[in-house]
Amino acid sequence: MIMLFTDFGLNGPYVGQMQAAIYGVNPTARVINLFANAPGFNPRASAYLLAAYVDYVPAATVFLAVIDPGVGSAQRQPVVVSVEDRYFVGPDNGLFDVLGTRARSAAKTEILWRPANLSASFHGRDLFAPIAAHLDQRTVPGDWLGPVQPFIVDDVAADLYEVIYVDDYGNAMTGVRASELPPAAVIGVNGQALNRARTFADVLPGQAFWYENSNGLMELAVNCGSAAKQLSLQIGTKVEVLPK
Repeated sequence: MIMLFTDFGLNGPYVGQMQAAIYGVNPTARVINLFANAPGFNPRASAYLLAAYVDYVPAATVFLAVIDPGVGSAQRQPVVVSVEDRYFVGPDNGLFDVLGTRARSAAKTEILWRPANLSASFHGRDLFAPIAAHLDQRTVPGDWLGPVQPFIVDDVAADLYEVIYVDDYGNAMTGVRASELPPAAVIGVNGQALNRARTFADVLPGQAFWYENSNGLMELAVNCGSAAKQLSLQIGTKVEVLPK
């Protein structure tokens, strides 16, 4: 399957146009929209979010991941990244760095192919989507990609102690893997101290807490409420482990 991961939103034509470009190459493709509201213009935060969801999709999945504030410029190269048994197509702007750092094996190759009509501002549709469609079928012509290079990242922290995503309930995911925290860790955020709970029903309605979400991230929540509103959270809000 092809998994979409973008900051495009669903209220415009962009996701639909990318899907149409995929189907133009492969009419039988299976396309899943994982995120259309990844952190906007923010490859760094999106990198930690993407990494948390990779293990929950089948092997051989192709991720079409486009968080691309430098689109059309020389700031980044278009690449295909292979991470163990999955493929990632998108801009080389840090979006795949967390994956590459944590993987047992990873490699990268530059996309050399250019379509006859390449918009300066929509590489997701014109460049990345056709590559993803061909890659899903394993039909990428040999001269479309450059030499395979080792994926080397030097400056990515193991975890990001910030809010990286806020869902429609107001729950706030962080870039911290819960497995890296002490079981009884107390989390500080905006002057509040949050204790750990296993799930929402383990605390009273209106109480704020943190827990390990279904993708392994430390998430801030309020039972029957919005952590984003109650704790004044947004993408980029810092969190910390408080000393005992």
